[in-house]
Amino acid sequence: MNLSPDTWIMLVAIIAAVSCGLVGTWLVLRQNAMLGDAISHSVLPGLVLAFLISQSRDVLPMVIGAGVMGLGTAWLTEMLGRTGRLYRDAALGIVFTLLFAIGVILVSIYTGQIDLDQDCVLYGEIAYAPWDRIAVGSTDLGPRSFWILSGALLVVVLFSALFYHQLMVTSFDPALARAVGVNERFWHYALMTVVSLVIVAAFESVGAILVVAMLILPSATGKLISHRMRPLVVTAIVVAIVTAIGGVELADRVDGSIAGAMTVVGGVIFVLVAITSRLIQRHRQRHEYEAATTTQLQAPGDSAIRG
Repeated sequence: MNLSPDTWIMLVAIIAAVSCGLVGTWLVLRQNAMLGDAISHSVLPGLVLAFLISQSRDVLPMVIGAGVMGLGTAWLTEMLGRTGRLYRDAALGIVFTLLFAIGVILVSIYTGQIDLDQDCVLYGEIAYAPWDRIAVGSTDLGPRSFWILSGALLVVVLFSALFYHQLMVTSFDPALARAVGVNERFWHYALMTVVSLVIVAAFESVGAILVVAMLILPSATGKLISHRMRPLVVTAIVVAIVTAIGGVELADRVDGSIAGAMTVVGGVIFVLVAITSRLIQRHRQRHEYEAATTTQLQAPGDSAIRG
């Protein structure tokens, strides 16, 4: 596939943003956005251990390592929260900071053996994507990250489409889910597995910290515009694409980090939408108040005429 490096960078950025934005929609709906933050940090020791055991950066061992740590994060957080002595946010903070610290120590110890460093772990770099390519025989298939992220996006789309009703009922009404026999805990852990997969796929491109913004910003922006699922998803996809394109262009102009620029663009879009939605809400409330006041003022006159 003979595309220019700039085109590949743009494609990788778009796919990374869209895949994170789609799975992030479920996290925002479930009010579990910060669990995505926790998983994005806590998968680090799983990635390092998977590499040390397999001596390979292949997708399968990385996904297994990250999946185990992602599920472990969700399980440990719930276990600590059920003790009744810790609030859920405190348990989440303890688990993910501990696991992330272990991962950073492992990276620093084995830096000489692993093609990772702290900057790569924290920030990632999409600009390097076009040079790490996959070839079958003499056929160049393109950047490795493009295919990994495309596979993750396909998994997210299929997971959301095939199990839409289960995810919806467990997201909006867990009590109803239990009443109709839907296993809420199973779908929670299934979603966390998919989140872990997307985080691993986006890890090299946007890093452990900035992947959080990609998970939350598009879907949070969509939620400001609509509370219905389908418009929310469409908005999240559009915002993710605009964020990726704008971020790549901004990074090119300022000669900075692409992932960082994407986060800035996403943040600016969120702020603009938040301000606009607030102004629209105030205008609507003022209009409703004026309409109600007019109705009340007209009521006595109508009564007198009828009398």
